[in-house]
Amino acid sequence: MASVKKLINDANDVVTECIEGLVETYPGLQYLDGFPEVKVVIRADVSRGTYDKVALLSGGGSGHEPAHAGYVGPGMLTAAVCGDVFASPSVNAILAGIRSVTGPKGCLLIVKNYTGDRLNFGLAAEQAKAEGFKVEMVIVGDDCAIQTPRGVAGRRGLAGTIFVHKVAGAAADAGLNLDEVKAEAKRVAQLVGTMGVALSVCTLPGQGPSDRLGPGKMELGLGIHGEPGAAMADIQPVDVVVSHVLKRILSAECIPVKRGSRVALMVNGLGATPLMELMIAAGKAVAQLQLDYGVAVARVYTGCFMTALDMAGMSISILKVDDTILPRLDAPTKAPSWPVGVSGPRPPTTIPVPLPPAPANNETTASRPPELTGPGKLLEAAIEAGAEAIIKIKDSLNDWDSKVGDGDCGTTMWKGANAVLEDLRKCYPLNDTAATINELGGTIRRVMGGTSGVLYDIFSKAAYVKLKDNADQPLTAKCWSDALDAAVTAVSTYGGASAGHRTMLDALLPAAAVLREKVDAGEDPVKAFVAAAEAAQAGAESTKDMQAQAGRSSYISPDLLTAVPDPGAMAVAAWFGAAADAVSLNAAAAT
Repeated sequence: MASVKKLINDANDVVTECIEGLVETYPGLQYLDGFPEVKVVIRADVSRGTYDKVALLSGGGSGHEPAHAGYVGPGMLTAAVCGDVFASPSVNAILAGIRSVTGPKGCLLIVKNYTGDRLNFGLAAEQAKAEGFKVEMVIVGDDCAIQTPRGVAGRRGLAGTIFVHKVAGAAADAGLNLDEVKAEAKRVAQLVGTMGVALSVCTLPGQGPSDRLGPGKMELGLGIHGEPGAAMADIQPVDVVVSHVLKRILSAECIPVKRGSRVALMVNGLGATPLMELMIAAGKAVAQLQLDYGVAVARVYTGCFMTALDMAGMSISILKVDDTILPRLDAPTKAPSWPVGVSGPRPPTTIPVPLPPAPANNETTASRPPELTGPGKLLEAAIEAGAEAIIKIKDSLNDWDSKVGDGDCGTTMWKGANAVLEDLRKCYPLNDTAATINELGGTIRRVMGGTSGVLYDIFSKAAYVKLKDNADQPLTAKCWSDALDAAVTAVSTYGGASAGHRTMLDALLPAAAVLREKVDAGEDPVKAFVAAAEAAQAGAESTKDMQAQAGRSSYISPDLLTAVPDPGAMAVAAWFGAAADAVSLNAAAAT
């Protein structure tokens, strides 16, 4: 089985090299000179034997970054002891950590409930006591996946451990003694519950991927070492997943939360879940906690706090809080991985800020006239034909864009075209050409995201300004040619591209040039429009042989662009050609 590609050197060196990068990044951190067995990250400002506060040590197997070394700093941990990937650190490493940071006030070991961690940290604690150190230990078992833990193992320690780090760290920083710090840590450990959900299995460095989870499946109630979850199920919408997790955590056997309680919420990514998805889950969790359970959400922490290498999925932790715990959560810390900007009271309901009103002279009340003039009918036919042409080539645009861009050109243009057709039936003042072009740009800007929407709105606005300047005279072919020239110039000016850059301009520029040439020569306007459309098509086709110098395609290897046209240019050719055909057909019918 082939190994998964990783940005590593030797799989045996990943932890030590990770620690080296960590201390290079954060000047407040240092590590003990004991590689490879002793992998301990400590506060750089703490000298051996002189620390005048309770020292806090935690740790465990690596692969859960930023845990645990990312929480070393004033206000949180004094040291973190790192084992190999998913393996408990050795007794010697833990003992070295205790010796390096513990002063007269002693140290507290915060240990996740795994057998290896309990034994190794426990033995190190006993050895340290024998050497004269004051040492206490708190075990965190916040896993709510199994409502009644089986055997003597008990609940696993998961991301809720980070809350214990923070509260105990703030208590120690405030100068409390060892027994007091231990009491606060133990209390938080009893008030926090966590449950995880995985969409994929993590891959250990140097090993091949697991096929345990088939397509469309997810695991509920898993740990953080790639072990199987308590149950496997079909992937569900995030609303359903969040609901299931909250129901399990808030069961009576897990943590003592009831209606009217206050809680802190942690939505934790397991390593390969985008922040977008975590934020969606956080929003749904807050809403369900407040509406379905009558629980006040006092703090929300969303991000990657305790991962499982590259596992896709998340865990949710709920901590019951009060006026003692909340100030500890809000207390300042310089630990690099504790989130900033979330301390302090949060509103019970988040209400969007109203949109600022547009200036009165910019407000539009455009509507479709009860009857259309001849030019109005012609304009309607052209717009409708252009929009329908875009809808027809949606899949082709996406296919081309998947080879040279991000694959959504067709979908984006399709949204714009559908919105144009909808507004065409009710909003466009078609007897007023300039105003209709302006409204057309507004429709596109409203529904089309990214660069395309902005460029088409610029195109429409520039054409509108030019047509509006000629509103006191009959709309001639020269007016249309001037408007197209102005629109194309604006797109080039603001977009930064020009001819030959493999963009929509490679269709627009030749079309504008041919229209100008034919109109200036006095040729029939309809035939000039058709000739301009043919030039647009030829220009779009010519992009197959161009090297991109603007847009996303400029980042693509030239070899990948060969024989693939620019989708933006092809979209222009499609709507321009369809509009010209519609004008030609309707003009012929009128005669």
